[in-house]
Amino acid sequence: MSGHGKVEREKAMRPEDLTRLFVERSNAGDAAGVAALYEEDAVLAYPPGKQTVGRAAIQVLWEKVLADRPHFEQETPLPTLISGDIALTSTEPKDGVGARAQVVRRQPDGSWLRVLDQPEFVSRAE
Repeated sequence: MSGHGKVEREKAMRPEDLTRLFVERSNAGDAAGVAALYEEDAVLAYPPGKQTVGRAAIQVLWEKVLADRPHFEQETPLPTLISGDIALTSTEPKDGVGARAQVVRRQPDGSWLRVLDQPEFVSRAE
């Protein structure tokens, strides 16, 4: 048992698991769980036109996003490209806007984490 009440979360043992876990944790309002899917120095291309760098900053951003209790749909993964310990995952957005793509890296324990995330979210509200 570690002192900081660390939750034992499911690890992404396949690159495609990251997308599923991202949606599950977002819908559960678990910003820390979402941030845990990213490497320490990961870069998220969000908010639109900006970048959020680092797991801690991604968690803060995602706490704001999840405050509105958005609902995320699971999207069909497109074929994953893998070269050694690096992979490119992508999904076809349900909203028909662009493609979401992530560069992910295999960790020493065999699980995968996101390094670069291009979500291509487009706000319909504007």
